[in-house]
Amino acid sequence: RPTGMEEDPELEAELAAADGDAMADLGEGVDEEFEAMKSRLEEMEKEAEKLKKMQDEVEEQIMPGQETAAEQQAAADEIDIRSIYVGNVDYSATPEELHEHFQNVGTVNRVTILCDKFRNPKGYAYIEFAEKDAVDTSLSLNESVFKGRPLKVTPKRTNIFGFNRGRGGGGRGRGAGGHGPAFRGRGGRGFHPYARGGGHRGRGR
Repeated sequence: RPTGMEEDPELEAELAAADGDAMADLGEGVDEEFEAMKSRLEEMEKEAEKLKKMQDEVEEQIMPGQETAAEQQAAADEIDIRSIYVGNVDYSATPEELHEHFQNVGTVNRVTILCDKFRNPKGYAYIEFAEKDAVDTSLSLNESVFKGRPLKVTPKRTNIFGFNRGRGGGGRGRGAGGHGPAFRGRGGRGFHPYARGGGHRGRGR
């Protein structure tokens, strides 16, 4: 300001008010921008949630009721704890004959005689019972004579703590060296001597 000029109180007040309005406008602009960014972020989160929900619904439609790998493994483990290994089985034995030999220790759900890829019996089998307690009872038939041979009866090896599952050697009766005659203890489908995974269900006792 030029020296010697008197200050005008009204002018000072107007300048101060103008500065205040400018600062207020600047603050409101920042707030509005922040709110706009916040609103866009919320919209993006909602859209992502909708997309995930749509994806889940599509997967459910494509694979309705499909079990996860963990659920399938749990089901397989549950069957294993009710199963036994039977060794030194005569090569002419049938699943039905083994079923009759073991039916007094518990309800037999399935008998599987393991065969090689040429469908020749390997000389051992797996028997699945309806109850876990039957596994312990079946051990009383260890060394019992079946078709002129003493049987080797043990709990299925995958039931033993610390057993390496990767060395089962076709123990589930599937794949090369794993297919072979099977007998199911319940149902009534007829016995198919050398069908893959085939068999029949009848009464266990």
